[in-house]
Amino acid sequence: MNVLEMMDELQKKALKDEALRKELLSTRKDPHPLEAFCRKCRELGYEIYEMDLINAGEEFYAEMKRSTNGGGENSPMLEGEDDFYEMFFASLERA
Repeated sequence: MNVLEMMDELQKKALKDEALRKELLSTRKDPHPLEAFCRKCRELGYEIYEMDLINAGEEFYAEMKRSTNGGGENSPMLEGEDDFYEMFFASLERA
C-alpha cells in the first residue's frame, strides 16, 4: 500500500470514528505537527514517515504537471494539489 492509499484509508476511518478524528487533529497542536502526525499514523499501523508523505505529494504533482499540455511552461498551476497532509486535514476539519 502506498502513502496515498494509507492516507485515504486512515481518512475514511477518522471520518467514521470521532475519537480517532480528534486524536489526529490534536497532532496539529504539536510543536512539530507533521512529525506528530506521522508518529500517530505509525502507532495506528500505517508506516508513514515525513519524507515519504512529502515526496508522495511532490511525485503526484509532477505526474499531473507532465500529463497536462506536455508538462511545459504553459501547464496550469495545480496549487495545493501536492500537499496530501493539508488536504487530509482539510477534510477532517470539515467533518
